[in-house]
Amino acid sequence: MSDIDEPSTGDPADPDRLARRRPALSRRTMVLGGIAVGGLAALGAGGALLYREVRRSAGPEGAWVQLSPIASVPSASPRQVSPAFEEPAGDTTVAVWAHADDDIIFANPHLAGVIASGATLRTVFVTAGDAGRGLGYAKQREAGIRAAYDLMRGRTSPWDTREITLLSGARVTRFVPVDDARLSITVLRLPDGNLNAEGFASTGDAGLTQLINGTVPALRPIDEGPVLDASRLTDTLAELIGAGVPDHVTTNIPHESAFARGDHPDHSCVGSLVRAVAPSVGVPAEAVTYFIGYPSQHRPTNVDGEALDAKVNVYRTYASQDPVVTCESASACLSQPGFGQWLRRSYAKTEQELELR
Repeated sequence: MSDIDEPSTGDPADPDRLARRRPALSRRTMVLGGIAVGGLAALGAGGALLYREVRRSAGPEGAWVQLSPIASVPSASPRQVSPAFEEPAGDTTVAVWAHADDDIIFANPHLAGVIASGATLRTVFVTAGDAGRGLGYAKQREAGIRAAYDLMRGRTSPWDTREITLLSGARVTRFVPVDDARLSITVLRLPDGNLNAEGFASTGDAGLTQLINGTVPALRPIDEGPVLDASRLTDTLAELIGAGVPDHVTTNIPHESAFARGDHPDHSCVGSLVRAVAPSVGVPAEAVTYFIGYPSQHRPTNVDGEALDAKVNVYRTYASQDPVVTCESASACLSQPGFGQWLRRSYAKTEQELELR
């Protein structure tokens, strides 16, 4: 997820509060169906009624933009050992996602099952999910995802933080619990591409879509790390996947799948990048699992009972650090447009099930 607005406080239908909010296109207005909430305030009581009606509507859908084919990374044998290498520790999944929360929203309860089983999980987040608001907000989301992982692993010890310069030249930040080396979270912090695939003004109106399509030559991470052109980005992802020595890879649905239409553009970009580079580090197609994003809201519910309770609790733990989506109770989380639908669903697809176009 991405595309944010001011933190939500008080009665969401309060016209005075709405009048104080920016009318600019944002995460919350996108979540509310693309309507600028500030504009509703001018409608008075009628605006409040419309606002409540929109809150009951389906979640957002991302813009559909044609994506250029992604060149695969040449296989190299033997590969030089990456500074990001992590010792294998049992059955290992490397999970690569666009934003910090894609995994807990779209890939749970599978994600929690991996952690509960004692298996190894190496997570990579490609974009900062910053929505143009800068590094401070991105770090709030990262803190939220660490808290969610703590809940799933049943411990709350500190996480070690270190910066790593990869063989590709990229610089990443890695978090590892001091008492649980089988888990790690690595962030690239590339700029969020926005629901419209056009990025945000504060980060040059550019994101993964423009980089892959060649309309921008490179992207600079929002933490001022080295710039990444398309070739360096694919090299970076190949290096990080290989450094995790995976038995399994999980990621977003790729752009070339029929299930990607209406998804966040960043999601489908990351899925396509992983699909293109995974073979170069020896990951067979059958070892990769893709999770449907936004379009899952149109499929039947398949997460309920105790599994739903646990999934919502993990999401609520994350959201307590994200001022845009904070929800104080399970019912409040499930009433959020989009999020409520996604939390009740999780759909995994194999390579053979992608319905490639």
